[in-house]
Amino acid sequence: MAMQGLLLCACALLLVCVVCFPASRAWGYRPFVSTDAAVAERQEMEIELGYFTFERSQGEHTFTIPSLVLNYGLLTNIELVGELRVQESPHQTVDVVDPGLFVKAVLKEGVLQGKEGLSLAIEAGPLLPSTVPGEHRFGFEGIGILSGRLPPFTYHVNLGGGIQRAGGEPVALWGVIGEWPVGPTVRIVGEINGEQARQARAHQAALLGVLWHPAATNLVFDLGLRHGLQGGPDWQITAGVTFSFSLAPRERTASR
Repeated sequence: MAMQGLLLCACALLLVCVVCFPASRAWGYRPFVSTDAAVAERQEMEIELGYFTFERSQGEHTFTIPSLVLNYGLLTNIELVGELRVQESPHQTVDVVDPGLFVKAVLKEGVLQGKEGLSLAIEAGPLLPSTVPGEHRFGFEGIGILSGRLPPFTYHVNLGGGIQRAGGEPVALWGVIGEWPVGPTVRIVGEINGEQARQARAHQAALLGVLWHPAATNLVFDLGLRHGLQGGPDWQITAGVTFSFSLAPRERTASR
């Protein structure tokens, strides 16, 4: 019942924001683990809402409803990022998983900003305590991001590291995303990503998905299938939506 209530709240949030706020252009960046070298426009809020994720690992099933990422354009080329997931384990316990708060900044404008050349960005910040046993500490994560284009493909490369919540061990992080536009409103996407903690088995996974941006809307729907190549969940199916809106004050029309 608790998970159903959270799902209804997430759907209500989507409806209110789409109806009440002016639309803004955005392709969104679900369902990836990695990210791109772009940020939200100044005073713009972008919401990445994963309304369903199903994981299968060693014969056990885990549901995540919902996952949420908030991106707020604080300044030109700088955004604040907050994220968390609400997860129901095979034992029917509900946990807040992977909460974090980050700052993302574009260091060099390029193809993602409508200019020539590579786009470069960094993202860094604290990993907040989780309710999962053994993850009640703070951690840290920082990555460098490179985005470019080899027509018709767009690619994004992530490389970084951090400190895990569990045990405070250092960890290396990497990821590569590819996008292939097959039409004005549809993109086929793929990702390979991984992490390697000291004295632990590496985790690597591959994703294949599709993004659909209906014409004349600020919605981007996503559907992805992820397979664990080494460590982590064996299979994962995820679906979600991304939308954005401006929080800038509207100009008042002068009265006569």
